[in-house]
Amino acid sequence: MSAKHPIIAITGSSGAGTTTVKRAFEHMFRREEINPVVVEGDSFHRYDRAEMKKAIAETEDRRSISHFGVEANLFDKLEELFKQYSQNGTGEKRYYLHSDEEAEPYNQQPGTFTPWEKIPAGTDLLFYEGLHGGVVSDNVDVAQWVDLLVGVVPIVNLEWIQKIHRDTAERGYSAEAVTHTILRRMRDYVTYITPQFSKTHINFQRVPTVDTSNPFIARDIPTPDESFVVIRFRDPKTQDFPYLLNMIDGSFMSRPNTIVVPGGKMGFAMEIILAPMVHNLIEKKRKAK
Repeated sequence: MSAKHPIIAITGSSGAGTTTVKRAFEHMFRREEINPVVVEGDSFHRYDRAEMKKAIAETEDRRSISHFGVEANLFDKLEELFKQYSQNGTGEKRYYLHSDEEAEPYNQQPGTFTPWEKIPAGTDLLFYEGLHGGVVSDNVDVAQWVDLLVGVVPIVNLEWIQKIHRDTAERGYSAEAVTHTILRRMRDYVTYITPQFSKTHINFQRVPTVDTSNPFIARDIPTPDESFVVIRFRDPKTQDFPYLLNMIDGSFMSRPNTIVVPGGKMGFAMEIILAPMVHNLIEKKRKAK
């Protein structure tokens, strides 16, 4: 961790809702006139789309690889970036081009990576959003370099519903194929994804108030108004809970380190909770110069 070159990481599995948190941070950066370098977790996958399909097929009869696990990712490269940025504000990043629209400006095919490029000088902080912002393996500890680690983790049935609906509606997969993917990567989910949420400074966990007991037959995704968000703080002494309860209508505390807010208030809650933390990081950075 570094006062001069802070790192914020949003970590959550595929379909968890990290994009919602990313938007909240974008609003904060704009208001505070913060210049971040944005790093996408997908850019640290080991294989491009075609290579990953081949690798999955080759390992299907034994322990199959997945985007959640160490075999399919450059964990060492990610830690190297976090360490280097924390020390001197530099490093290398690239982009994974998901779609034709993203790939067109680079004259590349979708599902490929852009070349590695140096991070521009003079950024205020590094902002990571992806699967592994706090990952720890036998040889790598990414979490140790992060100044603010935020977890986004719906209860698992809701996460599966969101993934099934997204992959069938937007990516053209069958429900059976998505279910197979969920099963194939379960070992890596337990080994590399869930342990991160014990290392986060804050977790945002969405809990539906409708029946999601069989996610594989759910016809629709529960709406924000059909859910609560459970927000857990590693260090509750850093929070003014009476202020939060007063500001967020319908909120309540379930434990000394946990506040529960209506699902429709998730974005608002994120901003009023996280904005002071971001502000403090920037103030420490300015004082350290």
